[in-house]
Amino acid sequence: MEKDGLTIVYTGKGKGKTTAALGIALRATGYGKKICMIQFIKGSWHYGEMDSSKRLEPEFEMIAVGKGFVGIIDDKNPREDHQKIAKEAVRISNEKIQSGKYDIVILDEINYAVNLGLIPVEDVLNIIKSKPQEVDLVLTGNYATDKVIEVSDLVTEMKEVKHPFRQGIKARRGIDF
Repeated sequence: MEKDGLTIVYTGKGKGKTTAALGIALRATGYGKKICMIQFIKGSWHYGEMDSSKRLEPEFEMIAVGKGFVGIIDDKNPREDHQKIAKEAVRISNEKIQSGKYDIVILDEINYAVNLGLIPVEDVLNIIKSKPQEVDLVLTGNYATDKVIEVSDLVTEMKEVKHPFRQGIKARRGIDF
């Protein structure tokens, strides 16, 4: 007997959190399941999943809500803009989760959004508590809080053992973005 929808968390300082969530999406589309992925931080840069996700339509829908990475590299957006967009991402997340249209909803980088102070952890806890029983929920991003970990069914922490960036190798198209 299949358990009602799980809450799955991919967290930790190692690479692979979004990739693991995309792996679930790829597998689930093979079974004809409907998936929606909402990206909280990414959004202003172009990265491979923006194009590849279109190949998985209509089973897979990806919505990039964020204005890009917060406070790093070339971010010139006021913090208030990031907070406003993150609030909008929470609203969209609730709407998609409650719509009855999706078997799996992925909230990419939502843990970062909490850690950066863009949304309160209570928003995430409310999303988890209010999701329909049959919906699987996947939360990604480093710094998952103890409260989120406690109410989740599966938590995987990605641990960096070795990273090419430390050897001066830049992020690569198709591997890192």
